[in-house]
Amino acid sequence: MLAAEETRTSDGERRQLSKMGKRDNMVPNGHFHKAWERNVRTWFNQPARKLRRKNNRIKKARAVAPRYHTKVRQGRGFTLNELKAAGINRREAPTIGIAVDYRRQECKVATQLRGEIMPFGQKNAPKLKARVITEEEKKISAYVTLRKARSDARLVGIRAKRVKDAAENPDDVTKVPAGDKKAKK
Repeated sequence: MLAAEETRTSDGERRQLSKMGKRDNMVPNGHFHKAWERNVRTWFNQPARKLRRKNNRIKKARAVAPRYHTKVRQGRGFTLNELKAAGINRREAPTIGIAVDYRRQECKVATQLRGEIMPFGQKNAPKLKARVITEEEKKISAYVTLRKARSDARLVGIRAKRVKDAAENPDDVTKVPAGDKKAKK
């Protein structure tokens, strides 16, 4: 470690001086405030550089394969100008089954025919009155009926194959369908 001495300058300021270093030791004399602009790297251009890189990426992607922003989005209905061209009031359109999109900008003018376009509901639907559940309806289980229908639909192909195999080999007991096994016993 270097030994240090204190001296005073002409204006009374204290200054620490170090003795000379031994052998290859350097005398500490660092002036770190000289021309600091050369040694400091600023990043004031970072936002502009980021934007430039983004624009260059988009430009390159369009040149290689044009796939940015090519999706044509379907509107949620007719624009006000399209309705005006068809002669339909914007408040009347939803009542007759025409969707109105107030935000979409029109590309082509569509024409719409007047009249009943989309009928809503059944106007003359018969109203059912409450009644007592019969014994026959009480015996039917909706759950069992649905499960049986689902399994029948799932096993149609297998059952048809078994019937076909049994018709081709009447002597083979393993090929006989389930209903015929009970009949043979």
